[in-house]
Amino acid sequence: MQKFKNILDLIVFKHSIFALPFLLVSMLSAIRLYDLSFFNVIIPFILAIFCAVFARSYAMALNRFLDANIDILNERTKNRPSVDGRIGRFNLCIFIFVNAFLFIVFSYFINITCFYLSFFVLILLASYSLFKRFSYLAHIILGLCLGFSCIAGELVLTSSISVYSLALCFAVCFWTAGFDCLYALQDMEFDKEHKLFSIPACFGAKATLFIAAIFHLLAVLFWLLFFVSIHSGKVAYVGLMIIALLLTLEHLIVRKDTKHIQRAFFDINALVSILFLIIFLLDWKLFNV
Repeated sequence: MQKFKNILDLIVFKHSIFALPFLLVSMLSAIRLYDLSFFNVIIPFILAIFCAVFARSYAMALNRFLDANIDILNERTKNRPSVDGRIGRFNLCIFIFVNAFLFIVFSYFINITCFYLSFFVLILLASYSLFKRFSYLAHIILGLCLGFSCIAGELVLTSSISVYSLALCFAVCFWTAGFDCLYALQDMEFDKEHKLFSIPACFGAKATLFIAAIFHLLAVLFWLLFFVSIHSGKVAYVGLMIIALLLTLEHLIVRKDTKHIQRAFFDINALVSILFLIIFLLDWKLFNV
C-alpha cells in the first residue's frame, strides 16, 4: 500500500480531475451529435478512459524522471518520490515504459487512427519537460497535452475531427496554460536562477498575471464556441458565466496574495472541471426534453 501511495504521489493522481471530465464531455458530445447508441460504443468509451490514465501516468512519471536533477534543488519539490529515493530511477523507467506500452496497445484496440496517433501523443506528452529548458511556450505545450484529449474523445468514437472538439481542445489548452502560469509564480526566482524558461521567469509577475488573464479569456471564448457548435441550451451559457466568475476569483486570490496559489490552482480549477461536466449533462438532458 505504501508503494501504491508513492506512485499516486509521484503522478499527482488527484490532478487527473483536470482533464478527465473534458474527455468525457468530448465523447458524450460525439454520441449526441452523431446520434450514436451508447451501448454500441461502450467498449471504445471505456478503452479511451484507460488510455487517458496510461497517458497521464506516462507523462507525469517521465516529467519527474527528466526533472529529478532540478527538483532536488527546489525547496518545493525536493520531497517528491522520484527525488527522495522512495521510487528508484530503474523502477521509474519501468513504470514509464509500461504505461507507454499499454497506451499504445489500448489505442490499437480502439481503432487504427488512434493507434497511429498514439505515437504522436507520446511525443507530445514528452515534449513538455524538454520545452521548459529552452522556451517559455512550455505552458502552451502543457495546455495542448490536456487539450488534445478533447480531440481524442471524438476520434475514439467517430475517427473524425469537427469544430466542437477543436474548440474544446483550444479552450482546455488556454485554461491550462493560464493556471499553469499562475502556478509557476511559485518558482519564478528558482527558474531565473537555474535558467529555466517560464513566463514568470521571462516576463515577471505583473506580466504573468496579465498573460494568464488573456489565456483564461480565450478559454472562455472557445468554451462559448464549443457550446454554440453543439447547439446547447440556456443552461450551458449560464453555467459558462459561473465558470468565468470562478476564473476571475482565481485571479483575484492570486493577485491579493501569491501564498494562496496552491488553493487557487487546485480547488478552483478542479471545481471548474467538474462543474463543466455537470453543466454539459444538465443542458443535454434539458435540451433533449
